[in-house]
Amino acid sequence: MPVDYTRLSDPNAEYTMRDLSAETMGVTAERGGGRDVEITDVQTTLVEGTYPWTLVRIYTDAGVVGTGEAYWGGAVPELIDRMQPFLVGENPLDVDRLYEHLVQKMSGEGSIGGTTIHAISGIEIALNDLAGKILDVPAYQLLGGKYRDEVRVYCDLHTEDEADPQACAAEADRVVSELGYDAIKFDLDVPSGHEKDHANRHLTEPEIDHKAEIVRATTERVGDRADVAFDCHWTYTGGSAKRLSEAVEPYDIWWLEDPVPPENHDVQREVTQSTATPIAVGENVYRKHGQRRLLEEQAVDIIAPDVPKVGGMREGRKIADLADLYYIPVAMHNVASPIGTMASAQVGAAIPNALAVEYHSYELGWWEDLVEEDGLIEDGSMAIPEKPGLGLTLDMDVVAEHMVDGETVFDPA
Repeated sequence: MPVDYTRLSDPNAEYTMRDLSAETMGVTAERGGGRDVEITDVQTTLVEGTYPWTLVRIYTDAGVVGTGEAYWGGAVPELIDRMQPFLVGENPLDVDRLYEHLVQKMSGEGSIGGTTIHAISGIEIALNDLAGKILDVPAYQLLGGKYRDEVRVYCDLHTEDEADPQACAAEADRVVSELGYDAIKFDLDVPSGHEKDHANRHLTEPEIDHKAEIVRATTERVGDRADVAFDCHWTYTGGSAKRLSEAVEPYDIWWLEDPVPPENHDVQREVTQSTATPIAVGENVYRKHGQRRLLEEQAVDIIAPDVPKVGGMREGRKIADLADLYYIPVAMHNVASPIGTMASAQVGAAIPNALAVEYHSYELGWWEDLVEEDGLIEDGSMAIPEKPGLGLTLDMDVVAEHMVDGETVFDPA
């Protein structure tokens, strides 16, 4: 028999300081106007896309459902099941309180970061979709209103030979010319053939020369037709990151992403402040609390939170507000399905300092088919729907077709 995660004991239940439920907080006033709604269930379904996307659905006694997405990873569906009892009976319009309620209830189970926050983020996105539908407003309206009708999208690119500078340049040219993107990104932590040790994070001079050649070939090929960023996936030592950043300074690079591991902000600050190359960081730093030092100490040039990973839509808005205090733009990391991508775009519409949202599935032919709406990304931009909530409707036939083996589709709405 599989474990029923909804029935695990809750040792913290007796401590009201860790319980922000409506009952404990005395949130009992009738609201009227169709706003007296209760959550009845929370479900997940895993879809095998570019990543195993964790889709989340919240059901209510009003027959209205909200759909969200949690960043992929093992145990995320189980964590969402674990939190279901903390949500049933609650009013989904209290998005902030329910977010903090889950953080508090899961504080003993890792809600500082990691997969617990992935799970809470997916729930929070579904709550925003649901609240928008109940109130009949788009999700961006819940975040304060709109700065722009569409959000720029940058496309994460790959080639069959990612270590070949000319292959990267050719793919960049094709995507810009044929697909209409004016913002792209390549991985830079690719094999060069000069590696000496895969554990010590040190870059030799031939390795740096190879990476600089990828940057040179790609940026020169696209010229001023597109911005080009490069991702290092938190791979190098501080010294190697400084040398690499200096080596690519002569080229027109949009940003260098995650050149060092995320745990030590002091090293990150030193790298960023040592170079004229713009440095972007943020997908592995959780909630506004984790981003705070990066921003206060100006250890980044561009902050790059992942909305379905680091805290959800309202937390994304709060991170953007912190960044705006230091005049730092926001480029949202994203590897999600259309659901998580639109959640990030809705945040991008509502904040002044949005640069772009990542799109990581240009080679996946059915990405857009997951929802009923067409034309999600056109000419390198994502238009913000005026429909309530996220403005997207899951195509359940496509969901069922691409589910991870052993999964079951959502209950009908």
